[in-house]
Amino acid sequence: MTLKHAVQEKADRTNLFDRLGGDVKRSSSNALASEDRAFHDWYRFVLAFPAHLVRGYVGEFLPNGGGVILDLFCGTGTTVVEAKLSGHESVGFEASPIAHLASSVKTDWSVRPDLLEDQARSIAQNTNRALRRQSIRDSAPFEGVLEQISLRTLPPESAKLLIKNSISPLPLHKSLLLLDRIRKHEGETYYHHLLLAFAKTLVAHASNLRFGPEVGAGPQKMDAPVVGSWLKEIHAMCEDLRSVSADHHVASQVFLADSREAARFLGDGTIGAVITSPPYPNEKDYTRTTRLESVLLGFITTREELRAFKRSLIRSNTRGVYKGDDDDNWISQYPAIYELADEIEKRRVALGKTSGFERLYARVTRLYFGGMARHLASLRPLLRPGAMLAYVVGDQASYLRVMIRTGQLLAEIAKDLGYEHVRTDLFRTRFATATKQELREEVLVLRWPGH
Repeated sequence: MTLKHAVQEKADRTNLFDRLGGDVKRSSSNALASEDRAFHDWYRFVLAFPAHLVRGYVGEFLPNGGGVILDLFCGTGTTVVEAKLSGHESVGFEASPIAHLASSVKTDWSVRPDLLEDQARSIAQNTNRALRRQSIRDSAPFEGVLEQISLRTLPPESAKLLIKNSISPLPLHKSLLLLDRIRKHEGETYYHHLLLAFAKTLVAHASNLRFGPEVGAGPQKMDAPVVGSWLKEIHAMCEDLRSVSADHHVASQVFLADSREAARFLGDGTIGAVITSPPYPNEKDYTRTTRLESVLLGFITTREELRAFKRSLIRSNTRGVYKGDDDDNWISQYPAIYELADEIEKRRVALGKTSGFERLYARVTRLYFGGMARHLASLRPLLRPGAMLAYVVGDQASYLRVMIRTGQLLAEIAKDLGYEHVRTDLFRTRFATATKQELREEVLVLRWPGH
């Protein structure tokens, strides 16, 4: 890199606060602001990016309205919800069934809130009657002997997929009874809203899960209010639905599909802006974060189904690498990525690391950037000339403390594929305890010129 290019890159890597104004000062955290809870809080990943971050880029990219907003890694729908709130049509892609459910439901405002609330009350009453017949009260701690009750459980193969102790026997029993009664409403317009509130209740109220750098089980709850908590989540949904007017009912669609295959679903030149956050190259198995609700709702019931789900994801961790993977073919012309992978492999050998996962660190690095190159290449025909793109990405040092400058490398790939690198905004920094370094989370801003 020449001195001129280095100076320009430093100037481009500006602070997001300076670019988008004081409202973005809160972007130092992923926490959801209280004024942004409507719709977003129906169900949300712990690591989801904040709504105000998306709002800033919507205003910058499409200041005069018009144009469809696309999120290729939709997650729980932050971008598509914000697009809808601002009156823009949107399209999302999400490979995770539970996240697809969340983003689809959070943008479906056609449900009559009074009907949803009435049906939920009826389901709650029926579930509570079934519990009382077993001398269980959802609203009061259980004081009997569990061994004397015939508790509902998961099939053994499904139970093995869960994080150990992620939910205790009595809350699981209550949850399965409630789910049985929800299932009787399949096919109704409000059915998926019932399911999403159930998923939120599982994680936030019924489970023992704790979310930090990784998801794991915390202190074990013998009991927890499940039916009442679910009913409160339904009530919050209904309040949000009552708060929106007809002019917010713009089109929004989320596909359950691999982001690398978006061209199969969309027409050429249909997208006016992209705002998204792909996975980062690290050792975080994103499928573990939603394992409990995915299993209970029946999206994943066997290891074969889990494996099929992982195959639809960008390869970002060694738990999702398979023998036939070939996305690394897409980065054969990028020596910086091969040099990075070689550095990781040399560090592994020098440290004497020999586990199967550690041996995959170099390969998953190549597969990750290859998958992103494939994604960016397939996206080009879908974009209008002049379309703006924002990718929230982060530096990583998960592979034996070798620093991966994700944003820099993706910028080089994008430029080689014909995109213009407009700038890189600093979203926030976080301190990595393993490396004792500040890691950048950035927004890579690109433009598609249309050639």
